Amino acid sequence: MLTRLAPLAFAAVASLLGMSAAFAQNQEPIQPIVPPQQVNLGMVELGKKLYFDPRLSKSGFISCNSCHNLSMGGTDNIPTSIGDKWQQGPINAPTVLNSSLNVAQFWDGRAADLKAQAGGPIANPGEMAFSHTLAIGILASIPAYQREFKQVFGKDKIDIEQVTLAIAEFEKTLVTPNSRFDQWLLGKKDALTADEQAGYKLFKESGCVACHNGPAVGGNSFQKMGIVQAYKASSPAEGRSAVTGKDIDRFTFKVPTLRNVEMTYPYFHDGAANTLTQAVDVMGRLQLGKNFTKDENAKIVSFLKTLTGDQPSFTLPILPPSSDTTPRPSPFK
Repeated sequence: MLTRLAPLAFAAVASLLGMSAAFAQNQEPIQPIVPPQQVNLGMVELGKKLYFDPRLSKSGFISCNSCHNLSMGGTDNIPTSIGDKWQQGPINAPTVLNSSLNVAQFWDGRAADLKAQAGGPIANPGEMAFSHTLAIGILASIPAYQREFKQVFGKDKIDIEQVTLAIAEFEKTLVTPNSRFDQWLLGKKDALTADEQAGYKLFKESGCVACHNGPAVGGNSFQKMGIVQAYKASSPAEGRSAVTGKDIDRFTFKVPTLRNVEMTYPYFHDGAANTLTQAVDVMGRLQLGKNFTKDENAKIVSFLKTLTGDQPSFTLPILPPSSDTTPRPSPFK
């Protein structure tokens, strides 16, 4: 059953919507984040448990939160994630925060939505290294999960469709509204300092907004990495061409969101830029053909830091106890 958000939250949403309409007349390329107006609370609670449950992995040690840590900006702050048996992944883990605003999921866009994305890592041999069949078998062996799945979905049998739907519904709530920049957009003109406003002006005038626009400040298009100058990636990932099979799409990736970007280091699909200063310099030269001065770079970085919004707030779930005590293979061997 769909449950509406609390009245006060709806009042806030209505206020935001009204103010956003007024803001739209200013034709700014970035819009404030609006919290989801309707969620299925039962599905969200179930999805939250699944998101944090390492029993969906072969080793029993890796969960969705391992690579998309909600206390670390929805990522893991390492160049490329570590999977089963210490395997190093080929690509940087994108943040899960505000991922519902993306045009597609994964850097190459191979998943159309959050539901399609949620099942991928479970069966990926380099990540959670399980299978959907075995993961469902584990969940079905846990009485508390059996009861909760039946309560939420009204079915006696658990399937992967239900698992991915629940995880996606939880992830839909992981938005970060109320950044200082959003407050500024909505009329609080003292929310930004003079340098931060100057950084935003540079961000627009330099052409950054051609790709980084909309509520997520990115995430809504695919672009080639290295337009003016070639990018020497430290990752073998070739981007969108892996999905389309077209050579023209090589090194084309989904534009990352810049929301909470000060928290989601290191940057780029290969995690090669350790700081925002470095990332702004590389993006300026490779994508725009512009060499930012030290002062310009610092002002853009100061603006980017205003995009950090309210982080998701919730109580960590108490995971249902397992009835199976059979040891699993260690992920450390």
